[in-house]
Amino acid sequence: MTLTPLPPCTTRPGARPLLHGDCPPDFLRTVHEALARHPYRIAVRPEERDPYLGERLRSLLRALPPARTLLADADALAATLAWAAVADPRLAMNLVTHTVLCSGSLVRLAPGATGTPEVREALDALDRGDARGSYLITETGRANSHLGAMTRAVHDPERGQFVLDTPDPGAAKFAGVPDAPERRLAVVLARVEAAGREGGVFPFLVELADADGPRPGVEWSAPVEVGALPLTLRNVSLHGVRVPVGHWLRDTASLDTDGTPADPLGSPDARLRRSLDVGRELWGALPSAAAALARQSTVLALRHSRRRATLTRSAFGAPLFSHRSQQRALLGALADSYALGCAAARARELLQDLLDAPGGPAGRATGTLGLAPWTAVSRDLSAYKAYSVREAERVVALCQRRCGHHGLVDANRLAGYRGFLHAFDPAGGDSQLILYDLGRALATEPYAPHGPYAPEPYESYGPEAARRASAPCPTDPTDPSWWPTVLRAHETALADGLRRALRTRRHLDDFERWNPLLDLAGELGEAHAARLAAEDVVRAGNRFLTDVGPPLRDALEDLGTLAALRAARRRAGELLTRGTLAPAALVPVAAETERLCDRLLPHLPLLEGLFSFPDDIVCSGLGVRPPAAHPTGAFLPEDPS
Repeated sequence: MTLTPLPPCTTRPGARPLLHGDCPPDFLRTVHEALARHPYRIAVRPEERDPYLGERLRSLLRALPPARTLLADADALAATLAWAAVADPRLAMNLVTHTVLCSGSLVRLAPGATGTPEVREALDALDRGDARGSYLITETGRANSHLGAMTRAVHDPERGQFVLDTPDPGAAKFAGVPDAPERRLAVVLARVEAAGREGGVFPFLVELADADGPRPGVEWSAPVEVGALPLTLRNVSLHGVRVPVGHWLRDTASLDTDGTPADPLGSPDARLRRSLDVGRELWGALPSAAAALARQSTVLALRHSRRRATLTRSAFGAPLFSHRSQQRALLGALADSYALGCAAARARELLQDLLDAPGGPAGRATGTLGLAPWTAVSRDLSAYKAYSVREAERVVALCQRRCGHHGLVDANRLAGYRGFLHAFDPAGGDSQLILYDLGRALATEPYAPHGPYAPEPYESYGPEAARRASAPCPTDPTDPSWWPTVLRAHETALADGLRRALRTRRHLDDFERWNPLLDLAGELGEAHAARLAAEDVVRAGNRFLTDVGPPLRDALEDLGTLAALRAARRRAGELLTRGTLAPAALVPVAAETERLCDRLLPHLPLLEGLFSFPDDIVCSGLGVRPPAAHPTGAFLPEDPS
């Protein structure tokens, strides 16, 4: 099959390429039309929800280029996931498992350039939507199961097959398995055994179900309800499930002539990192979805606040948005959403660099496995994942609170947006484990950080490092370099403190050495991710806004500054406690925040137009005041006037 590549990413300047990626207009139009074809429905019951989501996914897949093409273009992948998340977070989660993880494993890890005929047929079926894809990795009975998968794939040389088994209930896989009569393919992570030897953890392509239900040897539980993101999730066990050797996604590994595993990567840890390479595409695209949800939530809250009359005695009938506290909160959410968009643009760029590297992303994972495998797969992209989903959830939660009970109504979308982000805190690589491992790695391993505000190499830290790093810090908090430099000094001080604490415990084993220090490591990891994101606001302004004229450029620059000041106020306690900032440095922040809010107010219509997604895919009632004929508060489509 000949694939036509998408037009190349040129990273042309402009506000829309910054927020949506540099995708051809026809591509975004196609995605929009596919999503608008099936308006949003709550569909709580699985028997209603699964066919509806299945049809939405199938419609989107048939509008998209093949997975092999889509997964090679970071901007196109991220835009697709972002638009799908805004249209329906459940659809976006299905897209992640179907295309990014399931199809992505076939594309990245099938042997040879195109894989076996069986793999090619499966990939074609997934591209057409004729089969649904699942990704079975997490095992229910053990923490950090990714580092010690118990599911076995034993080679049967006489029949040219592998036999997959779940050895005990704790090894059952937890995954999305919709309740629909259709062909279901799954990528299952299992530990290979051949000729009595173990060969590491590999993905396998498994025919999980057909129109008649689970295939022989496949057992799954009743649906496990997860209210934050309503999907049909199950525990899946495999008992003697046979798959052809051609379904082994062995990458560069093989079996020797005597049947023993041979892997040029050289170690089980290296093989696990490679088997999880598909996480990079997820982490490169997910920040764009998180930023999109934050932007759309803020737009909905702003519209609601302008049209929601208040009955306070001092301002009877005045719009909610006339209150200064509401203005500060939602303008701040708008600023934080913009900053998330800048970080997402950098994540897309890093992913594209990996995809464009000679030989693709293979072999680029070199970190040491820690509490989880994620930072070893990609330190920077895993940091962006953890930071983005947590920050975006904070923004959506703020918008919910500022909308009162309307923010909790499912039809108004904010609850679903927050649920998606909340679910992705542990999903797709547990964010807390990522932050722990980031801190551990930054304190003990050499690191070549990105950006003009990168701290000195960690191996050179000494007792005076924090003071040296903070010396050139600008004093004006509205200077674009102020906040990245503050975070650089803070990161340096945290790393220095962690290294000193480790030196006092060097005689202990690894667990005892780190056990009381994980919170400090997590704090360092969080500061590091925040510093990367702070640099990205400066980088985005220099890269994307060069040809954007006033008043939009001025408004976006003010948003970036406001986001920095708000972040400084949220972190004031730790900055003061660690001595990164003196109290006097934070004195101007409140007044500058007020000034920026005043400057931004006249530009709200312009910013809303840039930040919002089309109404026909959002389908939210927020911002519309029910007419008197509907005293129950029925929600109507947004009034374009």
